[in-house]
Amino acid sequence: MTPLDETDRRILAALAEDARQGAGALGRRLGLSQPACWRRIRRLEEAGILRGRQLRLDREKLGFGVTVFLGIKLAAKGRVSLEDFERAVTAIPEVQLVQHVLGLFDYRLRVVARDLPDFERVLRRRIMALPGVGSVEANVLLSEERRPGPLGLPA
Repeated sequence: MTPLDETDRRILAALAEDARQGAGALGRRLGLSQPACWRRIRRLEEAGILRGRQLRLDREKLGFGVTVFLGIKLAAKGRVSLEDFERAVTAIPEVQLVQHVLGLFDYRLRVVARDLPDFERVLRRRIMALPGVGSVEANVLLSEERRPGPLGLPA
């Protein structure tokens, strides 16, 4: 594990808030020179702590008004079944997140759709047709609040 000092934690918190900031602006904000800030960011990237910068899209404004979390229990287990399922599910554009989990379900999916009839279509025609699907439980997202910044950064 790469040791992080207070400046590293401040850089991570600032980038989590707005990843578009350049090293110059970020350095000025944190009281560092642009080269010093850039070297720290580069070190965090090389250590694998910073892994790219993501753009967050507003799904509703793009016409996707429904988000559903699905718990998927596979009917048959085995290495081939897992690989076949993962390959097939990642090819469905409405599936935004695939998590292999331990517990009641084997997988947890985040699925977006234009509305409930659109979600039903995706569920029936695409997800239920995937190899190995046994049972499915759906939870419709009502609201979501994103907590900005990295949580629990080690000292």
